[in-house]
Amino acid sequence: MPVSDDFAENGILTRTIPGFHPREAQRQMAKSIAEVIDKQGVLIAEAGTGTGKTYAYLVPALRSGKKTIISTGSKALQDQLYSRDLPTIIEAINYDGNTALLKGRSNYLCLERLDQQMLSGGDLEAEVLSDVMYVRQWSTQTEDGDVSRCHSVAEDSRVWPLVTSTNDNCLGSDCPRYKECYVLSARKKAMDADIVVVNHHLFMADTVVKDTGFGELIPEAEIMIFDEAHQIPDIASHYFGQQLTSRQLFDLARDMTVAYRTEVRDQIQLQKSADRLTQMVMDFRLALGETGYRGNLRELLQGGETKRFLTLLDDALELSYDVMKLSLGRSQLLDSAFERATVYRNRLKRLIDTTIPGYSYWFESYGRHFLLAITPLSVADKFRELIKSHKSSWVFTSATLSVNEQMSYYTDRLGLENATTLILNSPFDYQHQTLLCVPRYLPPLNQPYTAKRLATMLTPVILKNQGRCFFLCTSHAMMRGLAEEFKASLPLPVLMQGEMSKTQLLQKFVSSGNALLVATQSFWEGVDVRGDTLSCVIIDKLPFTAPDDPLLRARIEDCELRGGDAFRDVQIPDAVISLKQGVGRLIRDVHDYGAIIVCDDRLVSRAYGEVFLSSLPPSPRTRSLEKTMKFLSQRAQQNEIQEISDS
Repeated sequence: MPVSDDFAENGILTRTIPGFHPREAQRQMAKSIAEVIDKQGVLIAEAGTGTGKTYAYLVPALRSGKKTIISTGSKALQDQLYSRDLPTIIEAINYDGNTALLKGRSNYLCLERLDQQMLSGGDLEAEVLSDVMYVRQWSTQTEDGDVSRCHSVAEDSRVWPLVTSTNDNCLGSDCPRYKECYVLSARKKAMDADIVVVNHHLFMADTVVKDTGFGELIPEAEIMIFDEAHQIPDIASHYFGQQLTSRQLFDLARDMTVAYRTEVRDQIQLQKSADRLTQMVMDFRLALGETGYRGNLRELLQGGETKRFLTLLDDALELSYDVMKLSLGRSQLLDSAFERATVYRNRLKRLIDTTIPGYSYWFESYGRHFLLAITPLSVADKFRELIKSHKSSWVFTSATLSVNEQMSYYTDRLGLENATTLILNSPFDYQHQTLLCVPRYLPPLNQPYTAKRLATMLTPVILKNQGRCFFLCTSHAMMRGLAEEFKASLPLPVLMQGEMSKTQLLQKFVSSGNALLVATQSFWEGVDVRGDTLSCVIIDKLPFTAPDDPLLRARIEDCELRGGDAFRDVQIPDAVISLKQGVGRLIRDVHDYGAIIVCDDRLVSRAYGEVFLSSLPPSPRTRSLEKTMKFLSQRAQQNEIQEISDS
């Protein structure tokens, strides 16, 4: 029986899933995926919001009876897929295969590192020490070691890096608690499962691990499905490059200290060299200056002062290496730390040598931490090799892959030659459910007073709509400026990204029912608020990446070297996909409605604005905020009448 029959009017999904309604786009997508699975081909499918792409790939994958890896864009989506969507389809089609959820190492408790923390005591702050004790208590009860289930400790607690492992610091088969390892247990379950749900970061990290010959976490599969696949090019670039972070170096120093206090107590130089490494890491972070900044590493190293601090950091790492070398064989923890120090020394030398072409050299400072990185300008060759090396079927799907109804930007970035492409429009009625407004008399972009004027201009709309609004910003500075203005003037709850966790913010936004949420990157995608709790999305300007971003600059240079037009071929496509993501926060259900307000005249005054408009859902357009407020009021009244008649 063809898979498409499952999605028919009288198909098995209609009969077994309450509220399921057949959708032609979903049926077509499932049919195309089934064909690609049969041919062991590559499919790139853009499925507009509301298509039901999750069911569209789950049914043919499960029906095939083949080993399948499904990779999602985040751990939250991973949990949703594994706990909600997958069980629904399994029950509907009476699937009898085994499933497994596999996360990265840092999501599982490491019993050995917990033991080391308990033994070393040390100078942990009272709050962190308290969390260690909570984790210790939880460790006697957990079956899978998934730290997200330890509800007595906050998800952002500083204890987690101390009691979880990474690819760098895992002791592997030499670990005293190897047989009890939760990562090993999860991996074995995945090896035996027919359907394995992972996330993109884990998939790419494991691909790199395989390349270096250290082993593999994700089992081989016959079908590879990437949901939220628009993220793959950037994530792949990240993993095919090299990085050195302050967290890695702090972790190295901490393990040296633990080894000294528990197993190598006669080597006081371990403590001294660990302290020096920690101090040099902090000094170098201070030398980088402001927080939340991404810059060009090549240019950074031309400054004498910064280069001096990096040399001191290199010297401290060298000293740690030399000191640990004297005690090799006496502590497994120290032996592992020595191996990491060897890798970090080589990596730092590679980072300092900025003369090698074909890479972007960049750094990022955030809070007390920093990241130094080199990233390949293109991952097309490596990704093409990855696909050719696996005799599998590959499916890439997202609501935002095309630019101006074309897939070439995406296929070129990943080197996906001879792939089948499919664009399926959303079943939502954007003509009646939405209105797109680019207001007249907008203030100039990027001026000190822009936030104040935008807040003044849009306050009547937000009040008329009784909040229920996302204000998505392209920078933290604009976000903070707008939040400050709105908090001083609005008699409504004003929430700002960063005040609490993303989950808590969303919960508060929904429970308030009349809130304004001012946010930046984290809320442009992966956020699903249904119903009239959210009926207005405002975007401060077209989301072009800052021209001084080192990754963008490197891609621009690469494009120009190949004879391309960087603005047309790189900057516009990037911004189009980001804008589609932001706009996509509004309509999540057939009954949703709302207004999209983009505060950027370039959308209608520049020729390239048409590329953006033709890539967005087909909403009616206006330049009048008065018409926008009228639309929102009318739709709210219609929904109220509909709710009364339904009840």
